[in-house]
Amino acid sequence: MIDKKKLYSTAEKQETAILVAVSTQKQPIEKTKEYLEELAFLATTLGVETVKTFTQNLERPDIRTYTGKGKLEEIVTFITANPVDMVIYDDDLTTSQVRNLEETFSEIKVIDRSLLILAIFAMRAQTAQSKLQVELAQYQYMYPRLTRLWTHLSRQSGAGVGMRGPGETELETDRRIVKDRIAFLKEKLEKVDKQSVTRRKERDRLVRVVIVGYTNVGKSTLMRGLAKADVFAENKLFATVDSTVRKVNMENIPFLLTDTVGFIRKLPTMLIESFKSTLDEVREADILLHVVDISHPSFEEHLDVVNKTLEEIGAANKPIILVFNKIDIYNPSFNADDEEEEDVPVKETTLEQLKRSYIADKADHVVFISAENKENIDELKNTLFSMVKEKHFSIYPNWLDLGYTAVQTEE
Repeated sequence: MIDKKKLYSTAEKQETAILVAVSTQKQPIEKTKEYLEELAFLATTLGVETVKTFTQNLERPDIRTYTGKGKLEEIVTFITANPVDMVIYDDDLTTSQVRNLEETFSEIKVIDRSLLILAIFAMRAQTAQSKLQVELAQYQYMYPRLTRLWTHLSRQSGAGVGMRGPGETELETDRRIVKDRIAFLKEKLEKVDKQSVTRRKERDRLVRVVIVGYTNVGKSTLMRGLAKADVFAENKLFATVDSTVRKVNMENIPFLLTDTVGFIRKLPTMLIESFKSTLDEVREADILLHVVDISHPSFEEHLDVVNKTLEEIGAANKPIILVFNKIDIYNPSFNADDEEEEDVPVKETTLEQLKRSYIADKADHVVFISAENKENIDELKNTLFSMVKEKHFSIYPNWLDLGYTAVQTEE
């Protein structure tokens, strides 16, 4: 039996890592640096300190070692002089790349972006369903990498990033056992999914509003404000991976408000597949609240990432309210190179200026708010209520004649 206390324990000494990425024609160096900042944030979410980053310009990542020979030697030289616990790559690595890098770095853990995200999901999962979903995703990630990964894991102490979840016992070195485990998890999730479908059908007669968006844009904070519910919110990526559903009333009209897991660039495919039930909440929504962190320098790319994901899961044609959050810290003149300049002025933008800007034309319904400071929340509520009411009366055309009264409840 796996000792979960051992697997999830946090060592007194903070784990350290170096980050590695490759720039190509499709991904210029400026974008690579931004992705590395996000990768560092992911590492921080797991309590890992980034001590150094390495980038290299290549036509494409090297099929053997991801970076070229010279850059790899540079990384090895740094590790020799500055011991670290792991090397984290910003792209998924192939089995042969993992094998070659492990041989090069000896006992140092080699982790790619997907494995890092999976570790965060494993840490954040709270419900039985989400734990099953994450475990399935972990096994699906590990299965094609089984031969080298199991050997690598057996050399580790059993704690730290990349060590959570399946794969730590000797029995699981057998490929057949892992395959059987995947089949078992899929079967178990199918039963849970059927229960979820039944619960959603029981809610079919209520309008369903679902909050979507890039990770760490303030979805849970907005959910807490709209539903007056105690929803966990934290300034970390994937602060929550479980859906939260609350029943809300506005002017005697009830509807369901759901907060979902955040999206991210290069989201592992196996996570999308495993979180089918959670994403069904998005597919079956009547209205989507797409929250965007307007203060982030790459908010437009984040918007595109979410829109592309919505297309992939068949939810792109839903009525959408585009909610630009964090207007209280929005600085259109922000430049990453200015971060260390103390005298760079912050250019303030008023709400009226935002409403007249090109950003306001990105959707039929656009609202600018600060969920944290509750700024302009009334406009969002009015816009949302107008759309909820229209949908509600299409379901209950005689609602006002029934004499219902508003009741604030939580599920």
